[in-house]
Amino acid sequence: MKEKATNTPETEAKIAELTADLQRTRADFENFRKQIELQKTQEKKAVKFATISKVLPLLDDLDRAIDSYAELKPLEKSLAKTLKELELAKIASKEGAEFNPDIHDAVMAEGEGEQEVVAETLRPGYYYEGEVLRPAMVKVKRVS
Repeated sequence: MKEKATNTPETEAKIAELTADLQRTRADFENFRKQIELQKTQEKKAVKFATISKVLPLLDDLDRAIDSYAELKPLEKSLAKTLKELELAKIASKEGAEFNPDIHDAVMAEGEGEQEVVAETLRPGYYYEGEVLRPAMVKVKRVS
């Protein structure tokens, strides 16, 4: 019969220390892996936002062209469908809407009063994937 080896208190302490070190190392590695995944996701998102941002001046030009030339009106529906598929939506900033600094960029203000409302939209803003990509450039009117 073989006798089972018994561990000394020093050996038990060393095993416990090494086990704790291994657990910390595993936890550190898992945290590192999660951090890298988060960074990759953020970088992909930043690249997508930067790419879409470069298209916005073209969309502004298309909007102006559609408004100016009636024969281009059929493009409006096609453009709206494409924007929806890309998860790109215009920020609603109609005249009289309450001014919201999170989605509006006020470049002019007129009038006296405490409440600020949109007087005119000078350049449309856009949401991309539910986040503000570019705030709407608006003229603000202060009313009582």
